[in-house]
Amino acid sequence: MSRLLPYFGYLRPVWIAFSGAIFAALIYGVSTGFGLPFMTQLVFPRIFGSGTEPLTTLQVLTIASLLPAIFFVRGLSGFINVYLINLCGVRVLEQIRMDIFEKLQRLHLAFFTKRSSGDLISRTMADTTLIQQTLTTVANDLVKQPVTFIGALAYLVYLSLEAEGMIYIFLCLALIPLTVFPVRYYGRRLQHRAAQTQAQMGSVTDRLSQNLGAVREIRAFGLEQQETEHFRRLVRSLFGFQMKVVKYNQALSPTVEFIAAFGLSLSFVFAYREGLELTSFITIFMALYLSYEPIKKMGMINNELRKGLAALDRLESVLNAPVEIEDPADPVPVDRLRGRIEFEDVSFAYEDTPVLHHVDLTLEAGTVCALVGPSGAGKSTFASLVPRFYDPTSGTIRIDGIDLRSMRLADLRRNIAVVSQEPALFNVSIFENILIGRPGASPTEVEEAARQAFAHDFISSFPEGYDTVVGERGARLSGGQRQRLALARVFLRNAPILILDEATSALDAESEEMIQLALRRLVVGKTVLIIAHRFSTIRDTSRILVFEAGRIIAQGTHPELLESCPLYRSLYERQR
Repeated sequence: MSRLLPYFGYLRPVWIAFSGAIFAALIYGVSTGFGLPFMTQLVFPRIFGSGTEPLTTLQVLTIASLLPAIFFVRGLSGFINVYLINLCGVRVLEQIRMDIFEKLQRLHLAFFTKRSSGDLISRTMADTTLIQQTLTTVANDLVKQPVTFIGALAYLVYLSLEAEGMIYIFLCLALIPLTVFPVRYYGRRLQHRAAQTQAQMGSVTDRLSQNLGAVREIRAFGLEQQETEHFRRLVRSLFGFQMKVVKYNQALSPTVEFIAAFGLSLSFVFAYREGLELTSFITIFMALYLSYEPIKKMGMINNELRKGLAALDRLESVLNAPVEIEDPADPVPVDRLRGRIEFEDVSFAYEDTPVLHHVDLTLEAGTVCALVGPSGAGKSTFASLVPRFYDPTSGTIRIDGIDLRSMRLADLRRNIAVVSQEPALFNVSIFENILIGRPGASPTEVEEAARQAFAHDFISSFPEGYDTVVGERGARLSGGQRQRLALARVFLRNAPILILDEATSALDAESEEMIQLALRRLVVGKTVLIIAHRFSTIRDTSRILVFEAGRIIAQGTHPELLESCPLYRSLYERQR
């Protein structure tokens, strides 16, 4: 319970509604625990008692109306309680999801290499729902059920003080402590199974996400049946875990009821020995039942807590994950940078795997620099350090003499434009996808950027033009069209530093030639890093860096490196 206490702060913005729900819970508890048996004692003896004067019809109606009145109060307060508590729950769920999503936006890229997107989706959606249910259910029933129990207990005390020989009824409550054992037993097992269920739900979501993201490949390689069987195994495993949760969750209630039945059966014995009348016994029996019922409900609260704690373990691995790249406490004010990049004794490692070793390099503003080398040589990592996607393990990176860690991330990244080999497009219009490059740009500027990227013609051919929705990940566009929209973002951004990860790889020869012409105009006065896999894109660069095993082993122009660097010459000849 103590682990959940900090999360009750999510109820603060809805404290008025939550207070109303708690007040309604108090009324419900009192009207149930004390009101029902009291009304039963008031009504039955008056109407069915022997030796009393006959009642008029009006008196009978008045007395009889007490029961629907108490049920009306109980029902209305119960409805208000459930409605308001669900209102609070939806707001809590919204806030928890937003906190998780916001944290995901700030986490280090290495965090995502260790976790699948499907599992993170499951944590954001399914686990947050479980936490919301736990918070609202626990917060609600921790008031409602104890009040109901205290109300029933108070009525039993009232009975024992009113009539001699009624003290025996407290002996019937002696079995209540025994309910602790099944509550603890089932609770421990439930938490373990709930954790397995949530983890398996993540696996199912991840597999579904992977399947939907590789529809063409699955059809091309005839993997439909294999994928179906794999998914069926995951779903069956999930079903098994879910049924174990159901087993331990639902086994508690009949176990507590079975223990309670012994207590209630004792009341029969004592009632017979004391010679109680039926109407009096019904009142006592109802009060006893209402004192056991909250105990059963509080056992269910324990189960909810256990399930919530299982979900909380998964959520806290995200919420408590360290944000390794943050804005400095006292940032250096930065407007538009010129683009002079310095690497001073920079090394970098992914956990224990070294990737870059003691890189010393200066790129003057306006340098068009290609990064060449075999796969895994460190080219992409080198480029990723410039926008601070990662921080170096040791050493310093500066732009215009300013340490990257001294700048606000927003200021730094506003001066950098990135085009990946596989551009990410969102399921919105073409206009909105290009506008990502510089939010707030005018439609004329967006169109001009599209023209520079040779995208305007194919955009205009669509019936809806720039309002055409591109589909998930740009599914309605060809590879070349997606790449040109990504390039249009770069033209619109007009940043002083460009990072191009083989930006023309998806274009045909004619489009590539046009893009190369456009890029020659674009890169004037800008510092450009081109992660090159095709030598046709790097011949005209002013500088080429050759990477091998995390080190820059040579640098120069294309003709110079052909003469002086065996690795570069080997890569070039192999591609030819």
